[in-house]
Amino acid sequence: MLGKLTWSAIPFSQPIPLLAAGGVALALFAVLGWITVKGHWPYLWKEWITSVDHKRIGVMYVLLGLVMLLRGFVDAIMMRTQQATAIGHAQGYLPPEHYDQIFSAHGTIMIFFGAMPVMIGLMNFVVPLQLGVRDVAFPTLNSTSFWLTASGALLVNMSLVIGEFARTGWLPYAPLSETSYSPGVGVDYYVWAIQIAGVGTLMSGINLVTTILKQRAPGMGYLRMPMFCWTALGANMLIVAAFPILTATLAMLTLDRYLGFHFFTNEAGGNMMMFVNLIWAWGHPEVYILILPAFGIFSEVISTFSSKPLFGYRSMVAATLFIVVVSFTVWLHHFFTMGAGGDVNAAFGIATSIIAVGTGVKIYNWLFTMYGGRLRFPTPMLWSIAFLMTFIIGGMTGVLLAVPPADFMLHNSMFLVAHFHNVINSGVIFGAFAGITFWFPKAFGFRLDEFWGKMAFWLTLAGFLIVFGAMYVLGLEGMTRRLQHIDFTEWAPWLYVSVGGIGVMILGVASQLIQIVISIRHREQLRDTTGDPWDGRSLEWATPSPPPAFNFPVLPRVHGEEPYWTIKRKALESQGLGDEPDYEAIEMPRASATGVVTAFFATLIGFAMIWMIWWLAALGFVGAYATFVVFAWRDEEETRISAEDVARIDRARRASRQAWLDAQGEQPA
Repeated sequence: MLGKLTWSAIPFSQPIPLLAAGGVALALFAVLGWITVKGHWPYLWKEWITSVDHKRIGVMYVLLGLVMLLRGFVDAIMMRTQQATAIGHAQGYLPPEHYDQIFSAHGTIMIFFGAMPVMIGLMNFVVPLQLGVRDVAFPTLNSTSFWLTASGALLVNMSLVIGEFARTGWLPYAPLSETSYSPGVGVDYYVWAIQIAGVGTLMSGINLVTTILKQRAPGMGYLRMPMFCWTALGANMLIVAAFPILTATLAMLTLDRYLGFHFFTNEAGGNMMMFVNLIWAWGHPEVYILILPAFGIFSEVISTFSSKPLFGYRSMVAATLFIVVVSFTVWLHHFFTMGAGGDVNAAFGIATSIIAVGTGVKIYNWLFTMYGGRLRFPTPMLWSIAFLMTFIIGGMTGVLLAVPPADFMLHNSMFLVAHFHNVINSGVIFGAFAGITFWFPKAFGFRLDEFWGKMAFWLTLAGFLIVFGAMYVLGLEGMTRRLQHIDFTEWAPWLYVSVGGIGVMILGVASQLIQIVISIRHREQLRDTTGDPWDGRSLEWATPSPPPAFNFPVLPRVHGEEPYWTIKRKALESQGLGDEPDYEAIEMPRASATGVVTAFFATLIGFAMIWMIWWLAALGFVGAYATFVVFAWRDEEETRISAEDVARIDRARRASRQAWLDAQGEQPA
């Protein structure tokens, strides 16, 4: 009845996962209990869980990503401390099979369920506002995309206490991931979690590409879009093109494991190197799926806090599209040592060096944007400047690894680990923190505390440099990655330095948590009353903070590359707002439980397939199909916001803007 699931799936002999699971369960029950006692369930169900508002969904994406980044950071702490306590005769505190699961879960969680949701969340929240529209193209599909991602994250975390996670690394290389070498359920947890979340990501990519191409404010041509919209378009085109490769690859691995096929096996005509080619044909575009939205964030932040337009806008667009195309021609540099031959390695090495040109164009444009500008240095700008300094180092080490002879020496070493984290942390994570801090007042109506934000920045930057600087040295000294025990004691000093850096990063994370608490407590002093706390340049700053459900009472008409900046300058010159528009009723998509219900059944399907509980899998498929049928047969698709409500909300916004204009006019010249 329960397939392979028995009591032996619970790791009663391993105190660490049990204690961790117990702590998570207590925290979860405490939160659920507090929500119940306060009577917040109706509000959460109506305004968040079933919401199809792109802003609410974006916030939930970011929240999921931040929680999972914290979960992945805990894995990183355990890896660094295990290596520092397992040198020579010491054995550390993690057995090999547990350590293997930790480094596999760390990469999986950080990429798929940490960085990806944060970036998709920021795109969901910001892109429709910057385009001057009211929502994404397919609002209910947007909700379903988020909840499927959350379903995948849930399955990964369930493996902590029910069964095990994969021991194959964050990409389950064949034949290690085949049943001959991984007979347990760990790889199955990986496959079903990523498949479910991957479908959600693919749907989100389709949604955002359609939104950007087909739903823009009147007058907003492609070359009038903000740079963040261009990088979001590039990232989501990559999602649409690359994620089907991941889906197909994992489907073939699933057929190998469940039905005895031989796509990637070591015998019967299987080709294990085909798995590596396919997974990296998705995997390297995935790097740019993550980094391109971050590039857009840095463009918005640097332009805003330099008080001038982005330098070389059209060259930035060209560089973005160049990266999108060339990102599909470099995947083999992940395995130069495969033995494809000198000609093949040389071709991919040259392509890898060429793709750096697109990023180089962006670096120079950001520098020229700051040159001659009226610079301000709030926390988002600090993250951006730190990115410029550290990403250049990571990029240069990447070009070094693009040279096949050098890669032969450094492949699978800690130098490679340091390079990857150098570019992903400084690009994606710093970009995420810059974007969250930058758009936080737009989402919640108040700014984050600057003192604790800068404290978190400096501690995180210092810890980052210490940890990965030590890893570069260890790699050059010959240390390979994924070692559960260190026999070569001469590496010990740098391992201790790395642990010290992790300690500094822990203080940085603590500072960010304190920043959130302090900001909520002092939210009235930090309140954004105008909707434009940073003197912004794009259309999202034309809305109140937080924006109403409909975003804009009347869709803006765009003239030029920076429409909001132009409107604001005219208002300052005339010391008055434009004429009040004629308000009309607005129809918005109705809240729908389709997303969360579909994700519930998807979780059942995934769990049932992992443990081979066939009746439960069938029930999940029937439930998911029934959900789609109910959604297709719904009678009312939209809810109506009256013209009176639209007028009331917009008049409050106009009053606050007029008060700001009056205050500006009273200041001495």
